[in-house]
Amino acid sequence: MNFNYQKELVRIWEKGVELYKAGHTEAESFPITDDLPFLYSIGLNKMDIFDYVEDWICEGTPDLATFVLIHDIRKDFFVEEQKGIHSQKKLDSKDLPGKYEEIEGISWLPRIIPKARAKLRGELPSETMFCCGGDRAFFQKSDIHPAEFLRIVKKAGNEDEIIIKWVIQRIKSNKLQNPDVKNEI
Repeated sequence: MNFNYQKELVRIWEKGVELYKAGHTEAESFPITDDLPFLYSIGLNKMDIFDYVEDWICEGTPDLATFVLIHDIRKDFFVEEQKGIHSQKKLDSKDLPGKYEEIEGISWLPRIIPKARAKLRGELPSETMFCCGGDRAFFQKSDIHPAEFLRIVKKAGNEDEIIIKWVIQRIKSNKLQNPDVKNEI
């Protein structure tokens, strides 16, 4: 890890985009083996590249800037909180709250909080992505950037109530600033 690590991360993402376009569309065989030591050094893995590249190619989002911002927060958590030691745990996707569960009338919020924590800790299993289509719908409706949400989750630690209050306040603020825009969750 060095001063210009983000340039290397961008290079790997761009390489991944070209590989995917060239027909490498399977995560298990995605040919970025040479880049894994660098990714590992900043707390990332192959799926951190593959998932974002695949969604970019197939859906046009999340973009490169969002990818870099999200993974900058993951890198910081890895270095600062985990002291460069990878977690040996993995989230069991079956344990995530249902897609239609709500907190304070806000759907998806119960699901995205543990996903964000798992992303920060490097504990997402390969079948679960932070900033997937469902997450992006939540972020868009709430007018919250995914990296901004990760920062709040990082600051809140295990205090769900801090995150919930922050999201509620953001939604209320958005409604006050844009009364004609519907951001019903």
